[in-house]
Amino acid sequence: MAQLYRYTNFAHFIQVWLMNMACLCTAEDFRQITVDYAAEAAGFGAVYLEAIFSPCERVQRGVGWDELFTGYTEGAVEAYERYGVTVRFTPDVYRGVDVELAEQCARVAVRYRDRGVVGLGIGGAEVDRPVAPYRRAFRIARDGGLGVVPHSGETDGPESIREVLTVLEPDRIRHGVRAVEDSKLLADIAGRGIVLDVCPTSNLRIGVVSTVDEHPLPVLRAAGVRCTVNTDDPAMFDTDLGREYEIAAALGVSAEDAYLAGLAGALCDGPTRAQLAAIV
Repeated sequence: MAQLYRYTNFAHFIQVWLMNMACLCTAEDFRQITVDYAAEAAGFGAVYLEAIFSPCERVQRGVGWDELFTGYTEGAVEAYERYGVTVRFTPDVYRGVDVELAEQCARVAVRYRDRGVVGLGIGGAEVDRPVAPYRRAFRIARDGGLGVVPHSGETDGPESIREVLTVLEPDRIRHGVRAVEDSKLLADIAGRGIVLDVCPTSNLRIGVVSTVDEHPLPVLRAAGVRCTVNTDDPAMFDTDLGREYEIAAALGVSAEDAYLAGLAGALCDGPTRAQLAAIV
């Protein structure tokens, strides 16, 4: 089992991730994984999460939209009741998925907006898989009151990030670390105030960086880019919030820095934002 989780590249990671996802089939599964992760996160002092799940892959395997979304959102209610952690959701479509299915996902996400869905993202392999075909899906999400939070700039470089900025006009970018390869792009991200969701261990495990000491987080911060600190797929990468914050601290980003970046980039409503601001 340990060998299985030693990824040779991003494609291998996706292969193993799909094996894991095949174990999640019912609303109860989705509820349980939400509650269990909230319990773990609460142990590290988390008070607010914008969690990602990938519904299209599950729907393609026969799971119903409402089975998915109901399970996750009911899990969020229980997570708050038991652990005091507010869980919101930013479901992902993935690059290469059928465009009509992505648009259907956007409509369902909007329908669950009043139950805790706050954004729509896009993940998967970036190389040779542009986001332009999904422009309409993200317009549906935006028109329905959801934020836009794509993955970009992890397995591909600055051009991937530029396309996302132009086509999707994101509220935040997941990863985005390879923006350091282009000084003009880096300045643009900083100037727009776009928050990056940075996941150091993920970047290490799939080969974006060779060692933690090489991670571009200090360069991003020096350029004025606000960066949150995240686990990405904690079970897949054998990490947790505590470890990620320790790495970030070693790279010069304090817990307060990361919290303030999270507050700046959060897609939550006004009252929730006020509560989070009061903690600072």
